[in-house]
Amino acid sequence: MMKNAQLLIWITQLGFSTAVPLVGFIWLAVWLRQNLHLGSWVIVVGVILGVVGAVDGLRMSLKAMEKMTKGEKKDPPAGFNEHE
Repeated sequence: MMKNAQLLIWITQLGFSTAVPLVGFIWLAVWLRQNLHLGSWVIVVGVILGVVGAVDGLRMSLKAMEKMTKGEKKDPPAGFNEHE
């Protein structure tokens, strides 16, 4: 049960870490274009920055998930007679 809850938390984090930068940068670019009367190039820059942020968030989340799964497969501690 606990493992399923942790998996759900990580999937939610993965979704947030990829969606928020993308939506945030695009929203900021549209706002800048409308309020500061900038050209359409601002939208292109916003999309590029959003995609870069989303990919970085995806990479960081996957790295954290991998680290978490590697932490579960620990060897049992060495016995008294097995030390060097």
